[in-house]
Amino acid sequence: MSDSDYNMTLTLRVWRQDNSEARGKFVDYKVNRISPHMSFLEMLDVLNEQLIAQGEEPVAFDHDCREGICGSCGVMINGQAHGPDNETTTCQLHMRRFQDGQKVVVEPWRANAFPVIKDLVVDRTAFDRIMEAGGYVSVNTGQAQDGNCLPISKQDQESALDAAVCIGCGACVASCKNASAMLFTSAKVSHLAQLPQGDPERPQRVLNMVAQMDAEGFGGCSNTYECEAACPAGVTVEHIARLNREYIKASFCSSAQPTIKANAE
Repeated sequence: MSDSDYNMTLTLRVWRQDNSEARGKFVDYKVNRISPHMSFLEMLDVLNEQLIAQGEEPVAFDHDCREGICGSCGVMINGQAHGPDNETTTCQLHMRRFQDGQKVVVEPWRANAFPVIKDLVVDRTAFDRIMEAGGYVSVNTGQAQDGNCLPISKQDQESALDAAVCIGCGACVASCKNASAMLFTSAKVSHLAQLPQGDPERPQRVLNMVAQMDAEGFGGCSNTYECEAACPAGVTVEHIARLNREYIKASFCSSAQPTIKANAE
């Protein structure tokens, strides 16, 4: 790219907070020489290079794969989880979606279950504990079975894969007015509930994961579908409906009892 490509200037209003106990605030920064071909995270890299050159502390933000797979990049951009594009993570969002001279507000996920670690970084280990509560699956050890030995209908296969694409970024929680984790939890439950490998532990899994979700302090489903709209992986609320059915069946049709981790806050 030539120098003429770096022609954008933005004013960023960024949330700065030292830790979960400190009082945070918005700080305005002017960022120059931004290319419309940059990703949003690359633009934040430019901001941090400017801050370091000025002797200031850079903005802390999560990132890893930068390919829309890991889900760690999630932030609120102008009030929208991951920004203005549908089914797009922050690292896949390009600066061509913004105008030269525009003010862009960048803040972390807002949920009691996601305490701020620093600036734009939040603690999402509550999701890990929900996953851990789901436990294991019973499979035969040894050589992998031939695919034809496990007959699965095309409808169940595709629906299970639609749930499995959840990357655990937390956009559903951040966009919900109740900070509900129902879409995330339902994706993990729905994925295994439709496959034979997940059937042996099926009742216990859903009871444990819902109990852990409640223990973490997430809110109830608000039925506004904002989670579905914000999900960068396109997970739909159909899986929430399946979660509810699985939970009811497990509650009334089995002897399973929910368990949660003792260290859940």
